[in-house]
Amino acid sequence: MRAYIVAAASAAVLLALPAAASAQSPDTASGTSFYGGLGYAQHDYGKADLGTVQGRFGARLNQNFAVEGEVGGGVKSDSIDAAGVHSRSKVTRQGAVYGVGVLPISPKLDLLGRVGYGATQVKSQVNAAGVTDSDKRTVKSLNFGGGGQYNFDRANGLRADYTRQEASNGDRNANVWSLGYVRRF
Repeated sequence: MRAYIVAAASAAVLLALPAAASAQSPDTASGTSFYGGLGYAQHDYGKADLGTVQGRFGARLNQNFAVEGEVGGGVKSDSIDAAGVHSRSKVTRQGAVYGVGVLPISPKLDLLGRVGYGATQVKSQVNAAGVTDSDKRTVKSLNFGGGGQYNFDRANGLRADYTRQEASNGDRNANVWSLGYVRRF
């Protein structure tokens, strides 16, 4: 739960920063700029493929470094049937904070690398021989990955990335692929 509070507080702070710096240019060569985004992420847990809608809020501190917060909610569940046991899983909520390295390739294209810490809550329901059991588990993880962002103009862009979530308890690692819209302020 603490990880959700940290992620939510970070996102709230990052959301408030654009209002305080509204006179600044989105040109990162001259200082800090801010961005937000909305997209879809596919979480691959090996046997289960789950989907979330994600919101990201960040501050690009200079040309090569940013910090961002990420929150998400589950929109796609998955079912598995094996040996008479039916199970269904869904991400209920997810949050993370990241440090982001940025490598500008051209004025419109950036390559990204990021590392951070997150927590994902997965709700599972298992039915075997007419007996149903449910469980909500929060998985804390070290997250790392990379991707790219293509900017259509000075404010609008498209971002695709991959994130590996290494669970602290080792049993819920995930590969996460995401695609989303980005707006610079």
